Order: sequence, then structure tokens, then C-alpha cells
Amino acid sequence: MPGVRVREGEPFELALKRFKKQCEKSGIFSDIRRSARYDKPSVRRKLKMRAAQRRLKKALRKGRR
Repeated sequence: MPGVRVREGEPFELALKRFKKQCEKSGIFSDIRRSARYDKPSVRRKLKMRAAQRRLKKALRKGRR
């Protein structure tokens, strides 16, 4: 769990900004978004397959240039 100490005379907004940056780096926000709703296993498989197809198409486009 990321933690931030507020420095002497530091505005709260800057400390909050540092905290958010640490949370983003540690991947907390992506975990929260992923677990915010339940996806059925079949839906998860379809999403995973679509992502793989997008990666493949992107790789093919880059390979042609």
C-alpha cells in the first residue's frame, strides 16, 4: 500500500498528487477497475481473444512498414 508523508508547509493538493501517482504506478487503480464488476468466464475469454487479435493486427501493420 503506497503511503505519502506530507512535508512541512506542503500544500495538501501536492501530497494528494504524489499519492495518486504512487497508486497508479503500483497498479491499484487498474485492480479496482477490473474488480468493480463481475465478468462471466465466457465474456472474459472473448475479451482476451479480441485483445490478442488487436495485438496481432498491430504487429502485422508495424511489420509492413
